[in-house]
Amino acid sequence: MNATRTTSAAEPDGSDRDEGSARALARLAMLCVAGAVAAVVAGAGQWLILLLGLAGLASVGAGIWWALAHRGAARLLGALLALAALVGVLVLYAVSGLWLVAVTAFASWAAALACARSALRHLRKPHGVRSRSARPPRRPVLIMNPRSGGGKVSQHGLVERAEALGARVILLDLDADPDPVALARQAVAEGADLLGVAGGDGTQALVAGVAAEHGVPFMVLAAGTRNHLAMDLGLDRDDPARGLDALSDGVELRVDLGDVAGRPFVNTVSFGTYAEIVQSPDYRDAKAATALDQLPDLLVGEAGTSLEVQTDEARLHAPQTLLVSNNPYVRADPLGGGRRPRLDGGTLGVIAIRVEGAAQAAELALRGERASSITALTSRRVIVEADAELIPVAVDGEALTLPPPVVCTVRPGALRVRVPRHRPGASYVAPSVDWRRVVRLALGHAPLPSRKNQEQSNA
Repeated sequence: MNATRTTSAAEPDGSDRDEGSARALARLAMLCVAGAVAAVVAGAGQWLILLLGLAGLASVGAGIWWALAHRGAARLLGALLALAALVGVLVLYAVSGLWLVAVTAFASWAAALACARSALRHLRKPHGVRSRSARPPRRPVLIMNPRSGGGKVSQHGLVERAEALGARVILLDLDADPDPVALARQAVAEGADLLGVAGGDGTQALVAGVAAEHGVPFMVLAAGTRNHLAMDLGLDRDDPARGLDALSDGVELRVDLGDVAGRPFVNTVSFGTYAEIVQSPDYRDAKAATALDQLPDLLVGEAGTSLEVQTDEARLHAPQTLLVSNNPYVRADPLGGGRRPRLDGGTLGVIAIRVEGAAQAAELALRGERASSITALTSRRVIVEADAELIPVAVDGEALTLPPPVVCTVRPGALRVRVPRHRPGASYVAPSVDWRRVVRLALGHAPLPSRKNQEQSNA
């Protein structure tokens, strides 16, 4: 196999790294900020209304908190508060004549953020993923879940297409409670030189563990519901059949594999609120209703397990939600982010959230991922302890209970992943805006490296 160094599918194209373009965008961002400030100054005669608008947005966050953390009349009042505050802000600005000021300021600020993120994107240095040209496997085995993703296996004819390329397909009989690990190990014992999965992230993780254990390549077909791993590998999630090109014209990547209490994971391990909710047998059929029913006890009651978390550099006390990921996500955003810029950084991402009341919920609504209730960091080892016999855990979406302490680690480069040579690439997610870096760029100073880049370069 010939080793080649290629740009990661998760990285922006090399043409986006021109520093001159980054400076121009940074200056444009500062002009947009000035425009937003000018719009606000134009309405300076009505500062009270402007402040009331911010208070209204904070009230939306507080109302949502009350709606989630309480039941009955309190929940209804919280929902009404959130709705009334939102409508009230819109009506207030329309009646006062400040709607044009608000729209102008909002549009200018949005443009400033877009330009700033684009400027920082231009500065990103693609780390270069080492890939190897790989000969087609002679005895590939693909394990497929016929119900995953609403039946994508049959919708895209994955069985027939895989068999036409010489692969052996094992269809999971879900009524018989199949064991993907046992099936994968049996396939390797019978001579399989590649293991692949068309199914959900949980099945992928189990088979990936067997592939790493035996040193055989692993392949993913985006036939699940969310397809997190396929997305971060840059695969085509709209047409899972394109992933089969890895059998005839593939390259091999080395990526990290997470480990939680001896069990592999490819994406995330969740503790706290989400992990508690998914334990319910009603969750799969009624997710929203189950979550609304359990959230009050988990957020402000004593139903949830109190956690103590130790990372390499910090100790986190009683987070309500803890997410440990195989490599960090690009943003610690509770409402999204959803992308890891790389899968070979050798570190775990840690996002912990603790909202203790309506005031912090209001802050979260105004500040997003920068709110004091969110902690985001990286670590090579995470230890989760609790004063309980078992801790509810969701491993790649699968509900489990594990005895404390639960130890999460990462195995750098443990997994050989076979992907098509030609694939769409992962969609770019803009980083959080570091205005200090943007200002330095705009003033013509040397750009500062981002904190994440520094951490990854030291990994």
